[in-house]
Amino acid sequence: MLIRPIRTEKAYREETKRGYMFIVPANASKQAIAKQVSEQYNVTVVSVRVQIRKGKATKYSRGKHAYPGTTYRQDKKIAFVTLKDGDKIKIFDEESTDAEAEKTDKQSDKGGDK
Repeated sequence: MLIRPIRTEKAYREETKRGYMFIVPANASKQAIAKQVSEQYNVTVVSVRVQIRKGKATKYSRGKHAYPGTTYRQDKKIAFVTLKDGDKIKIFDEESTDAEAEKTDKQSDKGGDK
């Protein structure tokens, strides 16, 4: 089962409350999600909440003079996972430090050209 972490402002806000957000397959159960997260990241899962986000409506047309129609993007299942006190998932911390290092490298390159 493929579990992808979500990296948005809301996800980083949830992280301060020991919560993490993941995109999970539509047929995944809460128990399967908890088991996969605990095995993949070596943490203890306290609770799992699940939300299905409906796909956005998009317009399409079948030719120049055809009547435009509406279709929908695929629905996404989002899992909100709460961890035990003291547990953290390192993937969120590592990427922020890598991004900060790249910013400082770029700033030092710009300063050196003057």
